[in-house]
Amino acid sequence: MSTPMTDSQILMARQPIFDQQQRVVAYELLYRTEGSEEHAVFRNSHATSDILLNAYTSISDQGEVKRVPAFINLTYDIVVGGNIPDLPKKQIVLELLEDATVDEAFIQGVRNLVNEGYRIALDDFVYSPEFDPLLEMAHIVKIDVLEHSLDELKKLIQIIKPFKVTLLAEKIETHEKLEECVQLGFKLFQGHFLSRPKVIKGRKIDAGQVTLLQLIQALQNPNAKPEELEDLIIRDPVLTYKLLRIVNSAAYSLVRKVESISEAVVLLGIPQIKKWATLIAMSANSNKPEELSRTLLIRGRMAEQVAEHQKQSNASSYFMAGMMSGLHALLDLPQDQMLEEVPLGDDIKEAIREGKGAIGQVLSNVIHYEAGDWDLLPMDFDGDIYESSYREAMDWAKEAMQSMAESD
Repeated sequence: MSTPMTDSQILMARQPIFDQQQRVVAYELLYRTEGSEEHAVFRNSHATSDILLNAYTSISDQGEVKRVPAFINLTYDIVVGGNIPDLPKKQIVLELLEDATVDEAFIQGVRNLVNEGYRIALDDFVYSPEFDPLLEMAHIVKIDVLEHSLDELKKLIQIIKPFKVTLLAEKIETHEKLEECVQLGFKLFQGHFLSRPKVIKGRKIDAGQVTLLQLIQALQNPNAKPEELEDLIIRDPVLTYKLLRIVNSAAYSLVRKVESISEAVVLLGIPQIKKWATLIAMSANSNKPEELSRTLLIRGRMAEQVAEHQKQSNASSYFMAGMMSGLHALLDLPQDQMLEEVPLGDDIKEAIREGKGAIGQVLSNVIHYEAGDWDLLPMDFDGDIYESSYREAMDWAKEAMQSMAESD
């Protein structure tokens, strides 16, 4: 898959924005144009913009495919120049960066955008009276909660309250901070809190999850026979049912129904069975937000795609490393404890724990990419491979989550 942007290399990723129920209600689009610091990804045609928005904001949520709004960063020059294509207003929130100079030209540029029907968000907001005209026009105010003490947050919220804006807390790193921000009156939330487990003392992986993880270990052997895998799979009735439903779903468009697990293994192949077994193991913890499973699916598939582009012989191990790199958050366990309890190869464990080896290097790059941490990527980083792999992974994850929903 190639990028639609041909004038220079574009790196794009997305970061979810949640409501109080930890449902994804929007994505902030993170991007970098090679050779330019200017946020101008959407300066091209409406058709290109719409393709990008659809690719980056379309998700499977509770089995239903839907699009959520995109937050797009704008620089001072773009706001003042008004160089924005006619984007779908309901799908866009225009985010004004904190380092923009608030002068008459900028205020008028924002006023023009609001009059055209766009919603406005103020990023990394710290109050100063010069921002009052912007607060009067803004719909959302984003506050970096790591930069403020609890008392400072309370004072800032009281200042902002008369402007009737929606408060978004960003840089939330823990569930405790999330709960604190809910109490303070924030309605939207952004940060890495989902990727960190809410550790429960003495927590162990339960018996059902152990069975699934043992199966995943058996699936690491490419010479395993279908009959041997069937013996493992049929020990778990839920896994047996879900695999058969998935194989017989519209995603595979088979001429006849598959009635045995060994037949499913033959038809799909061990790599596909491995992926679905891992997916089912992850989804067993249904009290976690779908976005965490979606992130790990994208990460695993993206790592696998990069490995295939690089002609690595063990691409499925890259998939497993990506998926398992965040399993501890799903299981509410510290990562070290999870790696002790989960049967994985040493190369995968070292990749997850220390970023070592070829798998570890790709996994680290993938994690930096999805977070938009472009500066942490190596100098010889091939942006085209990672960008196309990321998009393909998002499409694959959307279809995978739909198939999972159909098997429930």
